[in-house]
Amino acid sequence: MTQPILMLHDLRKSFGASEIIRGVSLAVLPNERHAIIGPNGAGKSTLFHLISGNVRPDSGDIILDGRSITGKAPQSINRLGLSRSFQITNIFPRLTVYENIRLAVMRAHGLQYCFWRFVNVNKQIRQQCDQLLERVRLSARASTIAGEMAYSEQRSLEIAMTLASDPTVILLDEPMAGMSKDETSYTVALIKEVTAGRALLIVEHDMEVVFSLSDRISVLVYGELIATGTPDEVRHNAKVKEAYLGEEVAA
Repeated sequence: MTQPILMLHDLRKSFGASEIIRGVSLAVLPNERHAIIGPNGAGKSTLFHLISGNVRPDSGDIILDGRSITGKAPQSINRLGLSRSFQITNIFPRLTVYENIRLAVMRAHGLQYCFWRFVNVNKQIRQQCDQLLERVRLSARASTIAGEMAYSEQRSLEIAMTLASDPTVILLDEPMAGMSKDETSYTVALIKEVTAGRALLIVEHDMEVVFSLSDRISVLVYGELIATGTPDEVRHNAKVKEAYLGEEVAA
């Protein structure tokens, strides 16, 4: 039996008197594309914050590749193989595309405090930057100021930065938010391509994207998982229809 690459055990988090995450347990398999869906306020972003180390859980455990990462700092978790993008594009808008990727690669190599003139002669850094640019189809935009690109291109850049540490698990938080239909189609194809051979945990509101992209789907409602299964199983789950999807979407 395949061992999960990421496991959550009875994860809980409250803010004041409000219990946001209420006993979530979940297993993500290697090479699996796993979506988390749920209504606004369900706790999806909080769950991502817990997994990536931006917020500490009140109780429970998070296991990455057989090792507990509960309470570890985000940079430590990243070094252990988990990388995350955010709902809001997390790039440096005044730097070029290449400079953004170079910073991400430097961070992955522990070189973020090196002087530029030393990094510029580092062949390994340059090669990795060029490979990432090519992988997300931004080679022709390398010298473009990141903030001047289309939104979908900025998200592609952020995905490249997420890949810089060569993670085994990638967390994407609403990567298609604010995109047109054409931009969404492009980004879905890109995500499928760059996450091959890695585990993907994605939060996304576009149900067409979720059902076409995911191997399995988990449904989070008011901080609790009410269902996990294949897209077809979730689509026809009566509890999910009642709590979230609705008969029209499920049909």
